[in-house]
Amino acid sequence: MSGYAFKLAVMNTVRWLLILLALAAWPAPAPAAVPEADRAAIQATIEAQIDAFRRHDDAAAFALASPMIQGMFETQDRFMAMVRTLYPPVHRPRLVDFGELVEIDGALVQKVELIGPDGIPALALYTMIRGPDGWRINGVALTASEKLAA
Repeated sequence: MSGYAFKLAVMNTVRWLLILLALAAWPAPAPAAVPEADRAAIQATIEAQIDAFRRHDDAAAFALASPMIQGMFETQDRFMAMVRTLYPPVHRPRLVDFGELVEIDGALVQKVELIGPDGIPALALYTMIRGPDGWRINGVALTASEKLAA
């Protein structure tokens, strides 16, 4: 593993461990203040990125990431290398099932149950951010499925 890939893996691992700790500390139901139109737009953004992955449209997938994520990876090639390596259930899901939208420390997190290309269930926690041009994905953490593994 190259130094860059190792540094990237460590950064992602630390970031998502913090998100998972926040989830455990602040379990909250879907925030009532989020309008249904925003809930639908959040799901549509996630679906559009997954569809872009399926179509091998790297530019479209990268465009749905937040400016912070785009700045971290700088190019769609680096972004896609990270997704393929660290997030196979997100990159090539066999099944996608949207769960609840929760608020964690002021951030909106969309729970998405997935079955990865290997047939193993996973829960993807999509942190979302609204920008001037709509909702964008500000990070994804993978953890054990809450319902598909049962």
